Amino acid sequence: MNREIYPVARAGLPYLIFLGVLTALLYQFNKPASFVPGSLFLFTAYFFRNPRRRVPRGEGLVISPADGVVMAVERTEEENFMGGNCTRVSIFLSILNVHINRAPVSGKVNYIHYRPGKFLPAFKSHASEINEKNFIGIESDKFKLMVTQVTGFIARRIVCYIKTGDYLDQGQRFGLIKFGSCTELYLPPEINVEVEPGDKVKGGETIIGRLHH
Repeated sequence: MNREIYPVARAGLPYLIFLGVLTALLYQFNKPASFVPGSLFLFTAYFFRNPRRRVPRGEGLVISPADGVVMAVERTEEENFMGGNCTRVSIFLSILNVHINRAPVSGKVNYIHYRPGKFLPAFKSHASEINEKNFIGIESDKFKLMVTQVTGFIARRIVCYIKTGDYLDQGQRFGLIKFGSCTELYLPPEINVEVEPGDKVKGGETIIGRLHH
């Protein structure tokens, strides 16, 4: 099981090594020319930043799987894992957001399905239906939900560290999407959703909903 502890996500290290070496070499021979790769190095380190988060504690809480802005909260049908009626919460991540994905609940990963697709801008309403997408079904001791990682126009690489059968702690990092994207939550009817379109959320901290009794 992958538990990221670095200040920069490991998925970003190959980019940083390449840009760091290129910047150093150019600096030796042509200092002005090193500005571009040096700037890209700093931006890449910023994009792949991997901050710690304070996970809220409480029974039946569902927390945000990503940083960003809530684009939509809507009723939908999902048969493959959710088994029918559910609520979909769509979160748009700009290129400036933290792109680490975190587990919204503690539970066992019982479903993973990768779907190839297109690369429309993630904020487009129909991008979820046709873009490249990774589905992750998690079952807690009280309910099940699904998280999806959706690529965008710039984001063309989904990273998922987990596999079916793994256990996730709430707030645990399980993957990321490179360079701008969308993350979705499919919630069962027994979850009261506490966010609405336009709300800003933080992965691992913001409460998206809670189990009603």
